[in-house]
Amino acid sequence: MSIRRLSRRKYLLLGLLPFVLAGCDEFGAVSYSKDVRPILDEACMQCHKIGGKGQIKSGLSMESHEELMKGTKFGPMIIPGESLTSSLVILIEGRADPAINMPQGDHGPLNAEQIAVIRKWIDQGAKNN
Repeated sequence: MSIRRLSRRKYLLLGLLPFVLAGCDEFGAVSYSKDVRPILDEACMQCHKIGGKGQIKSGLSMESHEELMKGTKFGPMIIPGESLTSSLVILIEGRADPAINMPQGDHGPLNAEQIAVIRKWIDQGAKNN
């Protein structure tokens, strides 16, 4: 195969790359109420409801989008558009001290798909949708 032919193929592939990457998006728009809230209800709400152990200790209530976005008495849990540095993601991915990784108790860690949904929602702006 000639170098010229390889060069054309390379440019063709580079031209298709954005379309291929767009097709690799595992989720479209992530909905707080349909996608994120059920995960939080299942894994977090036992402790992070008003009067729950986690809410009393940290100040974080997850009973509503507004409460979640307020964060804890120590600071925000979510930085819209920045899942990598959002405290919620750091805790659910197990990147914090094991004593504070979430969720705690009987639930066990979130699975990769649940974490990916939360990360995508945060990266999309953590909207109340």
